[in-house]
This record gives sequence, C-alpha cells and structure tokens, in this order.
Amino acid sequence: MATVCWPYFDPDYENLINRINPPRVSVDNDSCHDCTLIKVDSVNKPGILLEVVQTLTDLDLIITKAYISSDGGWFMDVFHVTDQQGKKITDSKYIDFIEKTLGPKGESKERTQSWPDKRVGVHTVGDYTAIELIGRDRPGLLSEISAVLASLHSNVVVAEVWTHNRRIACVLYVNEDATNRAVEDPKRLSLMEEQLNNILRGCEDDEKVTRTSFSMGFTHIDRRLHQMLFADRDYECAGVTSDIDYPPSFKPKITIDRCEEKGYSVVTVRCKDRAKLMFDIVCTLTDMQYIVFHAAISSDGPYASQEYFIRHMDGCTLDTEGEKERVIKCIEAAIQRRVSEGVSLELCTKDTVGLLSEVTRILQENGLTVRRAEISTIGEQARNVFYVRDASGNPVDKKIIETLGKEIGQTMMVNVKKVPSNAKAPETRGWTKTSFFFGNFLERFLTSS
Repeated sequence: MATVCWPYFDPDYENLINRINPPRVSVDNDSCHDCTLIKVDSVNKPGILLEVVQTLTDLDLIITKAYISSDGGWFMDVFHVTDQQGKKITDSKYIDFIEKTLGPKGESKERTQSWPDKRVGVHTVGDYTAIELIGRDRPGLLSEISAVLASLHSNVVVAEVWTHNRRIACVLYVNEDATNRAVEDPKRLSLMEEQLNNILRGCEDDEKVTRTSFSMGFTHIDRRLHQMLFADRDYECAGVTSDIDYPPSFKPKITIDRCEEKGYSVVTVRCKDRAKLMFDIVCTLTDMQYIVFHAAISSDGPYASQEYFIRHMDGCTLDTEGEKERVIKCIEAAIQRRVSEGVSLELCTKDTVGLLSEVTRILQENGLTVRRAEISTIGEQARNVFYVRDASGNPVDKKIIETLGKEIGQTMMVNVKKVPSNAKAPETRGWTKTSFFFGNFLERFLTSS
C-alpha cells in the first residue's frame, strides 16, 4: 500500500467546528422535473456518508443519482431521489421529517430519539429481545427456527433474514407471548440459545459453522447482516455454488484503478440497478475501513454506474492485486446478498403467536425454500414478505403458488409477485410499506397518509 500523509486535527477544535457549523439540509423540488434533490452540507466526520445514505434508505427513498464530495473538512452531498412509485417527494410532513432527521440535532433531539431506525439492540430494545443467528443454510431452516421460538412462547415481532453462498444470517426481535415484554429470564435465554444453536448446527459437529447471540450493540439491521456475513467470510466460498445463478448481464463488473494525481483508489461498479444498492456498497466499504472522499452515482435505465474515490483509514491506497481482489469480492457479495430473483409472497394478516412458524411450515411442506425474508408488525397487523424458490433453487411452479393461495389465502391477504433481477422499487399492494420503525412517528405517519 502507498502511504498518504494526513494532517493532524485537534479533537476539541473539530467539536467546536461542529457546533459552529451544524448540518444544513435542503429539499429542492424545482431544479429537476422528475425527482427531488436533497442537499446535505456538513462538517466532515467518519461515517457521515453511510449515516446519510442509511437514513434515505430507511425512508424508502430511491436514489437515482448522487454526487459526493468530502475531501478536506467539509462534506457536501446532492442526492436525486424519488418515492417508491418514482415520483417526487411533495408531502410537506415528509419533507419536514427528512430535514429534521438529516439536519441539526438540537431542535429535534427529543423527537428523533423516539424515531429509532432499524437497530440491533442490547438484550432488550424496549419490549423486544434481539437475537442474531448465523450458520449453514438448508431447506426448511427458517421454519425450524421459528418453530423453536414458538415452542418457547416467544413471538417474532420483527425479523430480517438473508442467505448467500449457502450461509444464512438472521436478526430477530422477539417478546414473550404472555406479557408482550422482552425475554429477560437468564434461564430462558440460555435455553433459547442452546436450542437455536442445535437447529443451526444440524448434522455438523463443528461449532464454528453456527452462532446464536443476543446482540450487545446498537447497529442498523441491514448493516448488521452485512457485518455478520462479512465476518463469516461468505465472499470467500470458493467452489460453492451461489444461491442464484446470475446471468452474465447481472453479474457486477467491478474494477479498481488508481488516481495518481490525488492519491486515491477508484472503485467502479457497474451492475443491474436496484433499491438500496448504494447503501450496500457504502456499508461494505465503511465496514472494511475505507473512507469515501468523492463519489458519482447514476442510473441508466436498468443499469447503475457507481464510482468511489477511496483510501483506507490509515491513508493507504489499494496497490497489491490481493488487496484489490478482496475488495472486489466483498463488494460483489454485498450486492448479491440482497438480490432475490424468482417469486415474492407478501402476506398481511392479524398478528398471532406462532404465525411465522405456521407460515414457514406451510412453505416448507410445499417444497419452497426462503432466500430472504422481511417480517414486520404494526399494531395488530403482521406483514411478512418471503422471497422463495423451490428446494433446488429453481423458479417456483405456478401450481404450487395456486395451492399456497388456497391454503394461506383463507386466513390472510396474499400478494404474489414475480421479482425481476432489476427490481428497483418494491410495490405495495393494499397495505403500507414500512422500514421496521418500532412504534414511532414514521410508522404512524406512513399508516395514516
């Protein structure tokens, strides 16, 4: 690695600059005819780009273009965004929420504390216990996990499940069905951990292939899933068949060059566009301890082109082929973890104890395997989205979907959608799209608007 010298900044001076120059956020609907421009100016600080992109992603905004500049002490971003239907953001309440969330924290500090985004908490997050699972994936595993939790009288309120390269990572929020409060009894937690580990381990004797833990930090759920699979080294699965047979047109094209003039490594990514693509890439670069100094993001029809000018936190650039290959593999894995070709089943019904266990059991009995899942609960309503394929990884037969519709559709609303590889903005049919905000303002705002 080539070393680049960094100037010394006094921490006290940096804090003073932050107080004197709080973030400035503007929402512009006049400059562009087909999208809203969100401009963020702020004192530069570690992780600020990920923080902003994460917030926009959690608000279910689609980023069509972005220009990033943070070389020196100032951070300036311009994001071209639309809502899920590809329209401008015009609702004044929503605009006000965006400005307060991204802007100065002083005025809205108390309110924003009650609007937590997707977070993995300590043993208890309000009335929930957060559980992290990672292990070897196999057909029916999610059904077995949810059955264990149901047998322990624990209700899954929110969950997100990813699979990639035959590995599975889950973050689940559960509570006791009798009290609707977090599980706090150490004996019950120990029993839960033991049984979940046994399920994850299956026939494997090596305990290193599986792990259950009650999370001890405050991390965004999607970022935590990336971290778990990255730590599990899912990007290094040489000789392992990927969960999806990606067509050549979809496989990401990633190159790394060097900008000699400014001393940057330039990471260029070209692939099919989709929702949350920028978040996944920025999240991975951040967790690999690379700083993005400049970036240009654009969409050309179904394709995305993203260019990042980066250095490592120690000021070094990527110079060896081994370093470049590792970054390329990690970004490619981050892009593919969220891809879900095939069919999605969106289920909406009244929340009941053991609902997830019942639904996943039915999916398993019909020979379907879950590639990704998003479980959420708002009030008394449960909304579950399952991205499924058959047990061999092939597209689902229409007859199986018809059978499922008859079996599940008697008790809940079912929406079946074909998921194309370039799905950019998931549709909502008959119910509200949310982002796992627990009982907060945004959730109430979305359901009432």
